[in-house]
Amino acid sequence: MKKIVLILLHSLLVISCEKAQEKLPFLGNPIVKGYETQYPRIKDFSFINQDSLQITNKTFDGKIYIADFIFLSCPTICPKMNTELKKVYDVYKTNDEVLFLSHTIDPDHDTIPRLKAYTVDHDIKKNWHFVTGNRDSIYKIATESYFATAYPDKNEPGGFVHSGGFLLIDKERHVRGVYDGTDPKETTRLIADVKNLLEEGSTK
Repeated sequence: MKKIVLILLHSLLVISCEKAQEKLPFLGNPIVKGYETQYPRIKDFSFINQDSLQITNKTFDGKIYIADFIFLSCPTICPKMNTELKKVYDVYKTNDEVLFLSHTIDPDHDTIPRLKAYTVDHDIKKNWHFVTGNRDSIYKIATESYFATAYPDKNEPGGFVHSGGFLLIDKERHVRGVYDGTDPKETTRLIADVKNLLEEGSTK
């Protein structure tokens, strides 16, 4: 009997360790204050989405979200990124705890009506915000909060340089994962990590 109990305890410990190992990392350089470690958080922002609604950090209070930086006339990686992120969206679109945030880096051309038309054409009805706003504010939050690159460059196809990553943000505005937006294997990993992050929040 004791042997059976020991085996069961060992099994529980192994499961417990496996679950602990599955916890996603916090990305960015932390600040240690006394016994507390503080990780970078997404800074406050304010943009306008495809429905002409103001979207701020408050929109994502208590939510997990995936962010990226694109532009609709992009001739290179954006179409692939949009296709891959749509796969993630289709998995979680009915879960109001998971939101999506795509920033246009070409606000001069990606007007609100154009962003709206894109969402209609791609059957995006809720929980995915395509936002526009002040160009400098978009570029600044890309580099300062999301570890992303976004800036104009007339020598590049489409006239812009930008990161091709998806950023997974937790309910406390921490970056918990970065994924190659052009790689289907990374899309699969992102779908699994969203699930893990949801489970992590449910156990707190």
